Amino acid sequence: MGPGGSGGGWPLAGTLLVAVAASMVAGGEDCLWYVDRNGSWHPGFDCEFFTFCCGTCHQRYCCRDPLRLLTERQQRHCLAF
Repeated sequence: MGPGGSGGGWPLAGTLLVAVAASMVAGGEDCLWYVDRNGSWHPGFDCEFFTFCCGTCHQRYCCRDPLRLLTERQQRHCLAF
């Protein structure tokens, strides 16, 4: 089929998905400062390339597992409570 065919959108969608995933991984989801369950303050820290902040509101670490990703937006939400 030509450029207007029914399958024309898939390569673009795949490229967009890869770009979004790469920006999430390499985008620098660093760990912001936090207070643990004991009330101790921990300074923020940067994660290495291709790792990002993981954990909970009260315990943070760098990892590569996207299912454990703690975005900076989620971290800021933790600070509000």
